[in-house]
Amino acid sequence: MAEGIRSEAPHAAPAAPHPTTSPATPPPAAPQTPAPGTPAGRAPAPRTSALRTAAHGIRDFHLGSDPGLGRLRSALVAGLAMAGALGIEYLYARLGGAAPQDMIVYMIIGTVVAMLGSNALAGPSPAANLRIAVFFPVALFAGLLPGIAVAEHEVPMLAGFVVVMFAAVYVRRFGLAYFFYGFMGWMGYFFAAFLHPRLSQLPGLLVAVLLATAWVTALCLALLRNRAGNALRHTRAAFGARARAVARTAAALLAAESPRRRERLRRELHARQLGLAETALLIEGWSTEPGALPEGWSARALRRRLLEAQLAVEALAHAADTLARQPYEPEGPRAAAHAIAQALGRQRYAQASRLARALLESRRSDAPGAVRGALPAARQLAAAAATYTGLAGRVPAPGAPAPADTGFEPAVALSLGNLPGSPSVAKDVHARGRGWNPLRGVPLSTRQAFQAACAGGLAIVVGKAISEQRYYWAVIAAFVAFTGTATRSETVIKAGHRVLGTLLGIIAGIGLAHLTTGHSLLALTLIVVSMSVGFYLVKVSYAYMIFFVTIMVAQMYTLLHEFSAELLLLRLEETAAGALVGILVSLLFLPTSTRDTVNSARAELFGALTELLEGVALRFEGAAVEDADPDALAREVDHRLRALALVARPLTRPLVWRNNPSYLRERLRVYAAAARRARVLVPLASAATSTATPTPLRAHLAAAARALAAATRDLTSHPDRAVVATDEVRTSLAAARASLRAAEEAARAESARAPRALLPLHHLCDLLDDLATAPLLQRGGPGPVMTVRGTVSGAPTTEAPVRGDPRASTPAVSVEAPGLTERQG
Repeated sequence: MAEGIRSEAPHAAPAAPHPTTSPATPPPAAPQTPAPGTPAGRAPAPRTSALRTAAHGIRDFHLGSDPGLGRLRSALVAGLAMAGALGIEYLYARLGGAAPQDMIVYMIIGTVVAMLGSNALAGPSPAANLRIAVFFPVALFAGLLPGIAVAEHEVPMLAGFVVVMFAAVYVRRFGLAYFFYGFMGWMGYFFAAFLHPRLSQLPGLLVAVLLATAWVTALCLALLRNRAGNALRHTRAAFGARARAVARTAAALLAAESPRRRERLRRELHARQLGLAETALLIEGWSTEPGALPEGWSARALRRRLLEAQLAVEALAHAADTLARQPYEPEGPRAAAHAIAQALGRQRYAQASRLARALLESRRSDAPGAVRGALPAARQLAAAAATYTGLAGRVPAPGAPAPADTGFEPAVALSLGNLPGSPSVAKDVHARGRGWNPLRGVPLSTRQAFQAACAGGLAIVVGKAISEQRYYWAVIAAFVAFTGTATRSETVIKAGHRVLGTLLGIIAGIGLAHLTTGHSLLALTLIVVSMSVGFYLVKVSYAYMIFFVTIMVAQMYTLLHEFSAELLLLRLEETAAGALVGILVSLLFLPTSTRDTVNSARAELFGALTELLEGVALRFEGAAVEDADPDALAREVDHRLRALALVARPLTRPLVWRNNPSYLRERLRVYAAAARRARVLVPLASAATSTATPTPLRAHLAAAARALAAATRDLTSHPDRAVVATDEVRTSLAAARASLRAAEEAARAESARAPRALLPLHHLCDLLDDLATAPLLQRGGPGPVMTVRGTVSGAPTTEAPVRGDPRASTPAVSVEAPGLTERQG
């Protein structure tokens, strides 16, 4: 009785040559015949010791927290680049007989080039990296030369500082490489303005920059090149680790007794599923790089295998969420499902498959009456576990010819091995402000250039009021606030993290400075280690990066014999002042609204859902893959869902004025649930074209999918906080439900089983209905609502009752499956 889960994650044909998704399953030398009761290609696993289980857990945590090991690689490369640059510049200065002050300048400027260059050369293409590296000296001297020219004249120097900040941000519009060129130019001007190098030092500085450029280029292109094949292999391993993390969380949810703990675990389960989809997008991005895929594999086959595995894992999580609402019996279905999820989470695939098979073969009459209603959900979980272990055990034969991959386009293009950030989502969002403002509609990079220049000028004034010599700390804080951010909420959070990291770093830096005083080698080692750890943790939180940067600054002043606690406290004051200036500018001058960006991302998500549902309808009607590729459309939905979650993250925290985090978190769970329900339709629609399903039945399913596509298209411009749905949305959803009823009647007339696509289509109807209205939350309402047609004075009419209570279950449909609730994710 596992039709429900099979409809959501069908078993793939055993002969399909798809790459494995499990890092623990190396490709066998030859196809193997699976033993009865075990996954294909696997022998029964031996009993795993507690130590081995702990080791697997640590490995999974490491792989899952850093997909593709990109953060680890960035940290190692940055540390080696800076350490090597320090040594090379030191030797160059000693061999050239440079004065001690010149030696310090060479070492600092070489370290900066190495640090920025190690990030700029993180791409997998050696030719592209070489083209980028050639212009490092040009970019740095573009700022250094003007800085030297005006260094002795304070007013022109300060005015030039503002101009350089504007140019450094403006050039980002020309591509990612210019992000680093702009930063290098800004750093060149900074050094010229505050270290006051003489014109006679320019040849020596040029040699120092060239040496650092040559070193970081050789390191990144030869010694520690970011190879696409390794990156894809590590990212696939991360997919397996994150899939097991979903299973472990599902097991914990099934074992939880406290309602509060169950709700917390449901939120964690939702977040882990989003992380799994994010890893699949990373794999898709890497799969198009030359040399990434092993021989015999194709990007299209990899996409299909990942989609099948992702559907199985999400079906397991969905069934666990449903089953956790049932009574717990030591020998009941919930306990059996817990054992299956726990075995899968611990990578005991043979045990998980054996337990799943036993549960699937059990009879309903074997269960006590009190828990008999939980059997369908438990069997759904068992079928999902069996599907995943089967996929993890199947690999293609080495050297098999790759299927044709013509026309393959990834859903997302990677940026230096990473998924794009929030600026890619907000680039088309206009700034808030009066309509007459000519800068309101200019590109985001141009608006941020004006913001950075304005903030830099104000930071100079405020910083000099605090300290005539150290005001540049305020300028740096104001300038960096607009780096890597897109909306005003992100800028506020980043500025706050900079202050927090500086405060905590001062406390640690003072203690460590006393330990390293008089030990130059130890201080240099701590500088390199601090920057490496900072790079490793910067994507976790910017505050961590600044914490270790502050420790590095303290060690530098120790080496220069200028360290004092008062100096670090002055850094904190200047940083706080610069951060405050950056916050005020982001809020008042050409602000990019977080809510506007969220609305834009929401519209993009609905647009992707519309295309997916239309593609599903075409497949139900018998269209070829060339006419409708639901796999590609499903990945596009994942991409848009991730973008929405990314830009909405600041609004999920109680930091934004007039914001309700509970409302948005609930909304994001429903968006994710709708995306999952739509994704479930992909394999069902593809399978329908190769079966003997009656044509009238498929026509009704296609009509339902088209009606749902019309509903999502209408929701694109529908107010998010409306009390009731618009007439267009209600009409489309009514048409979809009518088509589903017609499909059920056609199945009964043909004496056929209810089509497996009915359940996800019914769920999607209810979820889109929920998204058309503002939900009623348990604690606090959704805030101000917007009324649309069908309301009187903000109150819903009897024609369209208010919906959206997250405690209400989705109505059961006429297939043999429980009424599963997607509202809680």
